[in-house]
Amino acid sequence: MSKRLLRLFTLTFLILSSLAAVAAPPVDYYVTLVNSKQHVVHVRIHLSGTSAERDVQLPAWNALYQIRDFAQNVRSLHARDAGNNELPVRKLDKTTWRISHAESGAEVEYDIYLDQPGPFGAQYNSEHAFFNLAQVLMYPLDARDSQMTVTFIGLPEHWQVATALESLRPGVPSARGIFVARNYDRLVDAPIELGTFRETSFDVNGATIRIAVDADPADYELKAVAEMVRKVVTSEMEWMDDKPFGQYLFIYHFPHGLGAGGMEHAYSTAIEANADRIKEDPASLASTTAHEFFHLWNVKRIRPATLEPIDYVHENYTRALWFSEGVTSTVADYALLRAGITDERRFLADLSHEIATLQKRPAHRIQTVEDSSLDTWFDKYPQYRLPERSISYYNKGEILGVLLDLAIRNQTKGAKSLRDLMRWMNKTYAYGSRYFNDTDGVREGAEAVSGADMQAFFHKYVSGLDELPYNEMLQRVGLRVVEQRVVAPDPGFISVHNFDVPPVVVYVEEGGDAAKAGLVQGDTILSVNGKALVSDFEDVLASMRPGEMLKLRVAGRRGNRKVEFRLGGHEEIDYRVTDLDNVTSAQRARRAAWLSSQPEKRADLPMPGAAENGQ
Repeated sequence: MSKRLLRLFTLTFLILSSLAAVAAPPVDYYVTLVNSKQHVVHVRIHLSGTSAERDVQLPAWNALYQIRDFAQNVRSLHARDAGNNELPVRKLDKTTWRISHAESGAEVEYDIYLDQPGPFGAQYNSEHAFFNLAQVLMYPLDARDSQMTVTFIGLPEHWQVATALESLRPGVPSARGIFVARNYDRLVDAPIELGTFRETSFDVNGATIRIAVDADPADYELKAVAEMVRKVVTSEMEWMDDKPFGQYLFIYHFPHGLGAGGMEHAYSTAIEANADRIKEDPASLASTTAHEFFHLWNVKRIRPATLEPIDYVHENYTRALWFSEGVTSTVADYALLRAGITDERRFLADLSHEIATLQKRPAHRIQTVEDSSLDTWFDKYPQYRLPERSISYYNKGEILGVLLDLAIRNQTKGAKSLRDLMRWMNKTYAYGSRYFNDTDGVREGAEAVSGADMQAFFHKYVSGLDELPYNEMLQRVGLRVVEQRVVAPDPGFISVHNFDVPPVVVYVEEGGDAAKAGLVQGDTILSVNGKALVSDFEDVLASMRPGEMLKLRVAGRRGNRKVEFRLGGHEEIDYRVTDLDNVTSAQRARRAAWLSSQPEKRADLPMPGAAENGQ
């Protein structure tokens, strides 16, 4: 064969292969709401005829970095051909099934039990349905990149639908429950709320923001929620100088039980918050909203290479969650300041709390923040969450975001900041259709923005275990961290909790009052002082004093019971961010620029030194 003929043959083959890929048949899902009392839905998957054997798989994890084995909820999977003849089905492992003789196509059907509430779950009951679709829909291993459609059947006439998925036929009433996505990854990255929720919308800079709230109307004011969302969205879009969407959806749930937080998606977020807590502290809902919305950039578009491609069955290990999650919290705090939702006093109080949380965990001396990211797959195990065993990449990452911001400002005399780093990474990675190389990618961005060698910072504080340089960084803006001995309440036990489940007691001091009152390891804490927990038990404890009665309702191997005893006390070191003794006007100017995420007005302001630090 001549070289010319060979080139022509190769070109023809590539064109035909490309056309075949484009013309790959879609995968069609039909989800029927079957039995709300038993929380069961029926799924049918239409597979076109492509090969004799087709493997289908349900993800083992989604929404949380935890293997949760959603296939445990699958019932009676079977398959038929176009003539309604039963096809052989063989289970290959706990989450994968093989359909044989499917060359002419197959209809794969199964029932699945769904009653996991909150933004990390999938639930169907008589009041509503909320689906993270990766927990519901299997995918064919050979067609994960094919176009997907999903049709919801059996919707009550008065139920509404809220999702960021594209409607298959926009504006057609009969198609209100039919959606399309370019592939499986995009399909399952858009949760769906079905029910009698309330909704509203508004436009910001040419983009539409939609809000759907599934909660008792007596527990919130929709207008106030919308105004809060408007402030957050406007603040963060301006901070990034970017708008990578035409529409964005907020789905809110406000239960009276323990709120489970929020989960980010490409063009939406689902957030659950305790109804009583948001009444007492509206800024808590704004904080979660700001965090989840900034994930629109950080993690969804500015994304670690180690999270791609998504492995729905095995762990995706990454060292970058300190940045993708922790620094997202840093930016969220700045956004709330800029939006006027919080002020300097609360910002510094929250920073003090984060520093104290880290420093009081002995594990900060033995576990790096990168290792915390790798070990996130242990989070579901109570013993892993002990203070001696682990730290949180959310917690240390948020502090690192502040210190990195101040380090960049220090290197550039206030001309550049964390804001410039995020914009650089957005341009370089999100708009460059690239993923960053975990911590090294962040360091490279910080060096590009600051023009300085940042190796030491990342080696010591991100990859290493050096104590964080609080005072070295904060003195530039006239602040320091003060250590003070305090007498703190001591319950005589340690509890931990995993996302939306009540705290579990993992340690009880032998011979202490808690043990004498009958509390044992493994007990689940149902209520504290007559009230259901609406936040971490540690937050409740911090509001009490030694000597006060602690009244718990617990459940465990000894049954459901009351446990009451007086709180003890212990001396510990607390940490507080406060002014230096003598704050200079230059330091106050730097602080104002820092807290407003602005460059300093004068690039020639004196660098901090002995004459400025008040010591």
